[in-house]
Amino acid sequence: MSDNITPEHYRAEIAMLNHEIYSLTQKLEKKEQERLRAAAIDQYDPFDNPTEYKGFSGDYSKIEPNITVADYVLPLEPDYSERRNLRRNYSIGGWCTLFQFGASYLLITALAELVAGIIVMMNNGATMTSIHRYMNGSSISSGLNMLVYLICNVVFAFVGLKWAGIKGSQLIRTRDFGLGTAVQYCCAAFFLWAVSAFAGNGISEIMEEFGYASNPVDTSDYAKTGIGFAVLTIYTCIIAPITEELFFRGMLLRVLGKANQRFAVFATAFFFGLAHGNIPQFILAFTIGIFLGHITLKHGSIIPSVIVHIFLNSFSTILEEVSDTDDMFFLFAIEMIMIAGAVFGLIMLISFMVNNRLPSTTPKQSRRGFSVAAGSIPFIASVMLQLAYILANIIISKHN
Repeated sequence: MSDNITPEHYRAEIAMLNHEIYSLTQKLEKKEQERLRAAAIDQYDPFDNPTEYKGFSGDYSKIEPNITVADYVLPLEPDYSERRNLRRNYSIGGWCTLFQFGASYLLITALAELVAGIIVMMNNGATMTSIHRYMNGSSISSGLNMLVYLICNVVFAFVGLKWAGIKGSQLIRTRDFGLGTAVQYCCAAFFLWAVSAFAGNGISEIMEEFGYASNPVDTSDYAKTGIGFAVLTIYTCIIAPITEELFFRGMLLRVLGKANQRFAVFATAFFFGLAHGNIPQFILAFTIGIFLGHITLKHGSIIPSVIVHIFLNSFSTILEEVSDTDDMFFLFAIEMIMIAGAVFGLIMLISFMVNNRLPSTTPKQSRRGFSVAAGSIPFIASVMLQLAYILANIIISKHN
């Protein structure tokens, strides 16, 4: 039989064996590729934190490219390259808040003095004190504030987004949000507003007992004309909520939340509080800011926080107007309504918190939050400058 096997038979068998070897090699390579893909870190969830909101923080491979490499293990402490890239994000947030604060303050001051100077030239004998009083009572000061903060909030929000490589369209892609959820959030925020406003008023009274003004800016004669009130209302109830949410929950929360969402929520709320320039409003804005940051994480959009912010500012404006009366029965009715609203809001807040916990922090994330941000000079400088501004106003009020 063996004499009948020709060389062609051997070549055919060898070819078949080579084909089998090739097929097995391809299958092994495919399985190895699947294994490597499974072993690679999820670049959108590199810390494997189930309490965080998926997708909000974006692609972490832009901070640490090695997470796309198979079998790479993210170290407990960030290496030099990762720390540098992460600190860059914190610096972007620091620079933007620093410039937003500085530019708005300088622009308002410069424009107010410019307009006052023009009015003085047109009215011989008028003093700067009387001119500034006139500007505050009319629509001029409120209009300047609206214009400056509109420009600064929007410009530096988009500067930060562009700088960090974040698309503006990401800010309004809302998920799982409807009318019922909006009502729940507004009620919950009302409770937080009521509690923090009460705490702020208490601190104001304590400060005044020691001769310090909690808010050095006298607003008693502010925007008393019809046009002035209209401008102030539009700014307070519409422009400010939209532009502030765009800046703080839109840009800043995403820029600071690349590695640690919990840190980003509290840091953003802290900056939001500082931006209000006095202690009582800091308490109010910081408390509300945590809630606004949380719902922004949950829905991946600033739309819910804008709606809640508009509601709170509008309610506060209406309350301030209707409370300016000597009718004790009417004031009592308002107080009862507020208490009932606060109780219902507390129930809504508890319901929200039971089902939606604020993200916790893993050990790896804790090494990439404040400990890295503290090494960012713009971040720390922004905090210190705004704290110094609040403190300086308190000290000055003592001497006045």
